[in-house]
Amino acid sequence: MSDEVNTRTREVLLVDEHGVQPLPDELAIEAALEMRLATDGGERALAVTMRTPGHDEELARGFLFAENLIESAEDIASFHRPAGLDGDPLPDRLVIRLRAGIELDPDRLERHFFATSACGLCGKARLDALGTGRLSEGPVIEPGLLHELPERLRSAQGTFQRTGGLHAAALFSAAGELLAAREDVGRHNALDKLIGWALDERRLPLAGHILLLSGRASYELVQKAARAGVPLVAAVSAPSSLAVALAEDAGMTLVGFLREGRFNVYAGAERLGVR
Repeated sequence: MSDEVNTRTREVLLVDEHGVQPLPDELAIEAALEMRLATDGGERALAVTMRTPGHDEELARGFLFAENLIESAEDIASFHRPAGLDGDPLPDRLVIRLRAGIELDPDRLERHFFATSACGLCGKARLDALGTGRLSEGPVIEPGLLHELPERLRSAQGTFQRTGGLHAAALFSAAGELLAAREDVGRHNALDKLIGWALDERRLPLAGHILLLSGRASYELVQKAARAGVPLVAAVSAPSSLAVALAEDAGMTLVGFLREGRFNVYAGAERLGVR
């Protein structure tokens, strides 16, 4: 994946058994992005999220899709950056104009106006807005293939290797080919960016694909994956109880603790050919 300007170097003090010594360290940048909706009557605030700069349009596209505000990439007419006082585009603001004819239910916009980089469900007015249907059966995956995926993801995480401070979401084919990966300080942002990429590539729904999460599998991430049609989600850490319940309801295969040659299957074991 491409490395944009998403790190900053500063001097830190290393303290170990040899004493104290200064050394440079790279930090993952966390910066605000305000997303606004442009309408004929002006602009309205949609959300503010703390994210790693880069792939902002994918982030917005994936966010809108995951929130059920759009159904396809064609629903977005344009993006633009408003100019600041110096005339240069503002890097912390993105204005989205939807195509003519889309009517937004105000109740569906209640999940705004401050979403942190890790919040996911913060501010949700109604849990029933997150419902999803049953997923397609999807392919049967050889269990041994899953063990290879974390290393394939790590090879694409250039910024993480330098900073250790980013989450990642990666999409694989049923054969284990890495199709795309996105990094961000927020795990939800990383997945929104990945879904935004898939939406723009006209790949949705993602039946027959595998999603790998670099951290835990929360309810919000499983919900986003289900919305995108992913039949198999694997995480290197633990799922939550609500994530497991949603995976079962959606007919999703959910794998956790995918590391060190082992994993746990929490739902949908039939896609892995195990019982």
